[in-house]
Formats: sequence, C-alpha cells, structure tokens
Amino acid sequence: MLWAISRVAAPRFAALREKHLQAHLDYLHSRKSILVVSGATLTDDGEEVIGSLLIVNVGSRAEAGAFADDDPFAKAGMFKSVTITRMRKGQWNPEAAEGA
Repeated sequence: MLWAISRVAAPRFAALREKHLQAHLDYLHSRKSILVVSGATLTDDGEEVIGSLLIVNVGSRAEAGAFADDDPFAKAGMFKSVTITRMRKGQWNPEAAEGA
C-alpha cells in the first residue's frame, strides 16, 4: 500500500537542519526498499524549506508512522505536524520529474 507522509516544518527546522542532515539522508537511504519518493516542500521562491513529502510502500498506517517517527529529523523535533494518508497509484510518470 502507498502512504503519503506530509510534514510541516517546526519554527526551528532551519536551525537544526545541518546538524541532522547526514543522519536523515543515511536513514532514507537505508529504507530505500520502501521509499517511493521523498523531498522537501519549499516556499514558492524555493528559498525556504517548509516541510517534506514522502511516499512509502508499506503494509499499514502503523508502518508508515513508524517510518516517519524513526527519521532523525522527526526525532530531533523538526516538524510541527505530520499527516499520513493512504493513497492509490494513479498516474506514474517518473520521467516527468527529471531535471526538477
């Protein structure tokens, strides 16, 4: 099952990002077998991180929640809210993201 995990950055996100970035990236790499896509969400001008969006392929909401909770960014309290929503694969066109 696919689950979309939308997270909104806490006010101190920018101040903590560099300290926890490598651990976060290592964590995502270690879970690449379930991680469909992930990335920061940004302000319209692309200058500021305002959160993140991840799509994972796991068997339950609990597994998606555990994945989100185990992220070093989450453990450092860098998000003020997290929403987990089950989704279905509709259109699939990864080539459209090339160069984004």
